[in-house]
Amino acid sequence: MDIISQLQEQVNSIANLAFNTVGTLQRDAPPNRLAPNYPEPPPAQPTEDGANFSEEPKLMSASLVKAAKQFDALVASLPISETGEEAQLKRIAELQAENDAIGQELQKQLEAAEKELNQVQELYSQATDNCLNLKKPDIS
Repeated sequence: MDIISQLQEQVNSIANLAFNTVGTLQRDAPPNRLAPNYPEPPPAQPTEDGANFSEEPKLMSASLVKAAKQFDALVASLPISETGEEAQLKRIAELQAENDAIGQELQKQLEAAEKELNQVQELYSQATDNCLNLKKPDIS
């Protein structure tokens, strides 16, 4: 698998871990009083298995940190660009000029094709007129 695909997978993994972590924290966090003038929140609902969720956020945050470190390692393994910004800008300008030249050539070919299409349509029109009028075509 190439490095870009690995980076994409790692970003997806980090997003998945973050989504699950936030969701779990929202689901399992004990109620808290928002302000002193609000009534006391209802007591936390006991879980069926009686498990203590105080360790779960630590495990999830450790997984997030590990995934982030793996992402950093993948980024560090990317090849370093051998050319500077000026060389890249020069290459972009060359490619743009090449693109413009090819675009002009394609425009010329398009115009020639449209001209040929018009000629074919005119000949077809003449042929159908000749067939409908049942007269012999003029040969000049």
